[in-house]
Amino acid sequence: MLPFAIDRSVLCAWARRDDDALWAYSADLDAHSRCNLANLTHAAPGDWSNYVRGVASVLLASGHAVGGLDLALAGDVPQGAGLSSSAALEVAVAGAFRDAFDLPLDDVALAQLCQRAENDFVGVQCGIMDQFASVLSRRDHALLIDCRTLACEHVPLRLEAAGLAIVIANSGASRTLAGSAYNERRRECAAAVDALRERLGRDDLHSLRDVRIAEIIDLDVTYAPPLRRARHVVSEIARVAAAVEALAADDFACVGALMQESHLSLRDDYAVSSRELDLLVGLATAQDYVLGARLTGAGFGGCTVNLVRAGAVQAFERDVIAPYRQRTGLPAQVYLTTPRDGLRAWRL
Repeated sequence: MLPFAIDRSVLCAWARRDDDALWAYSADLDAHSRCNLANLTHAAPGDWSNYVRGVASVLLASGHAVGGLDLALAGDVPQGAGLSSSAALEVAVAGAFRDAFDLPLDDVALAQLCQRAENDFVGVQCGIMDQFASVLSRRDHALLIDCRTLACEHVPLRLEAAGLAIVIANSGASRTLAGSAYNERRRECAAAVDALRERLGRDDLHSLRDVRIAEIIDLDVTYAPPLRRARHVVSEIARVAAAVEALAADDFACVGALMQESHLSLRDDYAVSSRELDLLVGLATAQDYVLGARLTGAGFGGCTVNLVRAGAVQAFERDVIAPYRQRTGLPAQVYLTTPRDGLRAWRL
């Protein structure tokens, strides 16, 4: 995986309480949430405060000594756009708890805790990428993550020197299927491991990480959705490795080509794209100033990420966003972004 944090944030101010109450206020939604740490229950399904409660629940279940907090939250990460707003919220809240109670949590442990909050409390079986990127990213770098060992490496992104920019295009399309489909893809990938172990005769195969690209690329997976999901995962691992090599050589033409291959794989094998995302990617890749484009996030709407020649943002809005709006009637938006640092804390 090769994510990076964007220049959008969730900010969380905290104050300790003398009781075990957890009060949270979202300035963006003008909404309050109150619960007690001794009796942490779920809010309504889909409620923003479940991410706050989930972090507190996992901290307590892990044996951390925490008490009541007042939290005030505000941010500019677009919600429901596939840009990891839930991970940003979890990480901000976990960072507040760590700071308030001087918890013995390093950054990796904090990211894992936030993933558990989303998996176990919220109920979305997400991987570690979003939380890792939100915590551990570094300015002007991508974050290479080994999800098996949790080792990570900061890979330089020399975009300015190459005359390039990263443009995010928000399709404006709803992502209502993304959460349930993510869980389904996790189940399909687990089924693929069992099927490949038998088909390849490999008793040592316990994860898609164990599958070699040559073992799956030529398999007939047309009528076997789990094997198609597996082909995406295995080929995506290979693309990430190729992208790291390309970035070391500042070969952004190769990076752009890998982005386009990734989108096709996400569309055809992993089946998480949508008509709107495919239209955005198609309009973008038709422009000679766009080196590559792919969907980002869990898919089914949300955003695409585009590698664009610097200075071509206005042209991108004219050539990509304007015709997309005309053809779909959706309020697409553009965000020009740069890779930034992850979690930070300040004392006022």
